[in-house]
Parts: sequence; structure tokens; C-alpha cells
Amino acid sequence: MKTYCVTGGAGFIGSHLCEQLLAQGHRVINIDNFNDVYDYKTKIRNILSSTGSVFPHLYSEDKPGDLAKLQTVVESDHYRLVVADIRSMDELDAVFDSEKIDAVIHLAAMAGVRPSIEDPLLYEDVNVKGTLHILEAMRKHGVRKWLCASSSSVYGNNKKVPFSEEDIVDFSISPYAATKKACEVLGHTFYHLHHIDTIMLRFFTVYGERQRPDLAIHKFVKMLDRGEELTMYGEGTTRRDYTYIGDIIAGILGALSYVEQKDRVYEVVNLGTNRTITLRDLIASLEQEIGTKALICTLPNQPGDVEQTYADVSKANRLFGYRPQTDFAEGIHKFVTWYRGNRHG
Repeated sequence: MKTYCVTGGAGFIGSHLCEQLLAQGHRVINIDNFNDVYDYKTKIRNILSSTGSVFPHLYSEDKPGDLAKLQTVVESDHYRLVVADIRSMDELDAVFDSEKIDAVIHLAAMAGVRPSIEDPLLYEDVNVKGTLHILEAMRKHGVRKWLCASSSSVYGNNKKVPFSEEDIVDFSISPYAATKKACEVLGHTFYHLHHIDTIMLRFFTVYGERQRPDLAIHKFVKMLDRGEELTMYGEGTTRRDYTYIGDIIAGILGALSYVEQKDRVYEVVNLGTNRTITLRDLIASLEQEIGTKALICTLPNQPGDVEQTYADVSKANRLFGYRPQTDFAEGIHKFVTWYRGNRHG
């Protein structure tokens, strides 16, 4: 049994990762600050779902609303929840002092392109300073293996497709993208100076069960389900490389195994599908799955939104056998099925 620290482990991707690490018999320390970007009870439900194998008596409960109580009741030999902020060095030191951590999977961040334009200082504070704190905690406590979530947004409006890890990514068009590029550079700095083996994972538009309620697919499904009007920015021609959560988790676990087996590793790796879907085709797929015609309000394109994302995943395949398995229609069906069984308000 190894001990893994997952930051943002109560979120969409993080809760799925914790679930798989627990299923493999490992110990998980989940650091999450339960910020107010969306209802914190969503994250509590994520924890109850992801720890069902460890705490079956909790899985059937609706939602304990007290985080202090939740920290106590989910404490076990295999799982520990720490409500803490990665911007607090003292809080991180307390965790790393009390645990022998084998590797860190750093997923915690302020996410979203458009909100980063409204509050770039917050994004710099959480994403850059918070990541630097994680790296400092690792350095001080002798943890030398980590994965960090980057983003396809670092490619900006790259004209060359599909996007390759060798492409120049110096032309971000949002503060969010700029913070993710900064994290990649910090990762290389600590690799070079302190021998912290690193893989930066550039995620491409992740969707699936437990997806954050503020993301497009979740919002659109909810609006279609309620007969509400959908907002479409532009003419619906923007394209995204939508990646199902199960494929992302397989990629993370593959990268984790790779970095644990190697010495002196720094890699930047795309995790996507090597396929793109237009916004109009996304809406059409949701209409077909739900059986409802969308009412669409068309607005101008938003600042910071890229025209397309399109991943070259050959490097991930070469390094650790990454091969996405879930086609878009299947992934959408799985998400809508999950949504219908988990409506909350």
C-alpha cells in the first residue's frame, strides 16, 4: 500500500482518482478547501461516492453538511480528508509532517477561463502560489514524485493541429491559461534544482459523471432537462476535444506508474482523445440523448475562449500506453444517465 496525496480530491476529477486509488488498495490523503465556486455539498456527495468501498455506512446517507464531522467520520487507515487551503504553508506542512507521502497528484486550482478574466489576481494566488507551496512542501519533506494538472488552454489559438507537446505555448489568451503555463515552468524549476520527478498533464475538456455544475455539458443537460434556453456563444463552430473522465483517470494512473518507475523525469503530456466536436454537434448530441429540442440564445464569442482544442496523444501512448476507450456518444449517455439519477435542485 502506498500513500498518495491528492489535492482537490473532492472535486470532479479528484474524486474519481481517489476512488480508483482506493480500489487499488492505496491510502489517500485528500486536501480540499471546499471553496464557494459551487455548492460545497456537491463535493460532499463526491466524497461519499468515491469512498463508498471504504465507508459503505456513509454511502447511503444523503449529505452530512458539517465538514468537521465529515473529516472525522471518513478517517481510516486508507483515507483521510484534510480541509485546508494550498495557499497556507502552515496547513500543508502539518499534513506533510504527519504523513509519509509517496507521491502527490496536484489537481487543486481555480478553474475556468472566463472567471479568470474577472479576477486574475485570485487565479494567480491559488494556481501559481498554491502550486509553489505544494512544491515547497514536497521539497522540505523529501517527496520526489508528483503529477500536476495543466490544461489544453495553454495552447491558446494555436493554428497547428493537432496540438503537440512540442508546440510553443507562449501566447496564452486568458489568465487561467497563463497560470497553468506558469505551473509547468515551476515544475521544471523544482525538477532541475531539487530532483522532483514531474509529469505535467494537459487535460482536454473533461466530462462525465460528477462533472462540475458550471461546465458546459452539465449546464446544457440541466437546461434541456428543465426546458430552459441554452446560451451559445458564436455560431457554434468552436471545436473541443472532449475527453471522458474514465479515460482521463486511466491516463493519470498510467502517468503515475511511469513517474514512479523512472528517475530524473520531467515530461509534459497531453490527455485528450485526438477527436474534435463542434459546439453545434455537442448540442445536437445532447438533444438526441435527452429527447428534447434546445431553445438557443446566440451571443457573441467570449474573450479568452479558444477556437478549438485538439490533442495529439501519441506521446502519452508511447510513454505509458494511454489509449482513450470511450467515444463521445457513449460518454454523453453515461453522463446523462448519471445526471438523471443525481438531480439536486
